[in-house]
Amino acid sequence: MSAYLCYIPVQQERPTRAALEVLTHLRTLARRDGAQLAACVLHPAADRFVEALKPYGVDRVYLVKHPVLDRHLNAPVLAALEAVFRAAQPALMALPSTEAVKDVLGALATRVGAAALPDVSAFDIGASVTATRPVMAARVLADTEATTQPVLVSVRAGSYDARPAESPSEPDVVEVPFDFDTATLRATLREVITGTTGQVDLSEADIIVAAGRGVRDEAGKQLVEELARELGAAIGASRAAIEAGLFPASLQIGQTGKVVSPTLYIAVGISGAIQHVAGMAGSKVIVAINKDPDAPIFNIATYGIVGDLYQILPLLIEEIRRIKAES
Repeated sequence: MSAYLCYIPVQQERPTRAALEVLTHLRTLARRDGAQLAACVLHPAADRFVEALKPYGVDRVYLVKHPVLDRHLNAPVLAALEAVFRAAQPALMALPSTEAVKDVLGALATRVGAAALPDVSAFDIGASVTATRPVMAARVLADTEATTQPVLVSVRAGSYDARPAESPSEPDVVEVPFDFDTATLRATLREVITGTTGQVDLSEADIIVAAGRGVRDEAGKQLVEELARELGAAIGASRAAIEAGLFPASLQIGQTGKVVSPTLYIAVGISGAIQHVAGMAGSKVIVAINKDPDAPIFNIATYGIVGDLYQILPLLIEEIRRIKAES
């Protein structure tokens, strides 16, 4: 029986939403093709996360446990993924397209002799593995194909919905032997510094409130933050808002920032330049607030509000509070 393998990164002590999205789609393909559905977790205490994968119907879970895997460094992650791949021998390995995966995917493909289809928004397996990949700042969708196996596929967040299986599974658990010489590391992680302490993580958020050039001062920033708090949303920003010094660079969404695919994306004072759209076009519902009725953001918005954000946001915040108080 062939195996389809999914890499499950862990963040904030739980499998990431993006990984569960990929796992859900891989389960559909595995059940259709009669293949084994496998998952792998790399973490010093990887066995803690097996329970979280049972609702998704996995047949086997590969665990790699080593203290170095808690240091957010590419070299041990690459080595661990290679160890899992050689143990599982999958026909297809799917990974969420995180920054870390982007860093190691090519090297992993070379080490295990696999074809690689990076940063896709959809994929299927038949006589070959076919995939759709956004290119040219997401203005064009390219159809790509790998005609040999094995194949590595990295999948953009939000490409699929994460859904538990009809019934949970009791997977086989395999601990993969892994020994890594930390003396070979050329980099050491000293400290993780974040400018978003206490806020919802941008890459995992179901709702994002994003600020653009129209948010021109601290008063506008406070309105954006207040709206995000009321919605339990993450905060993002366009490059223009970052360069204005209102938000940290870690919140930038776009071609040179993060790619996000939340359920709801509220674009506040964002014009809709293609560089920004490349990072959020996969959002399921887009609400645009802009005083320019001809702003390009309205071309992709699900709902549009034409008006001054300094007048609209206070009304929106007030209405959300009223609804929450009545519920």
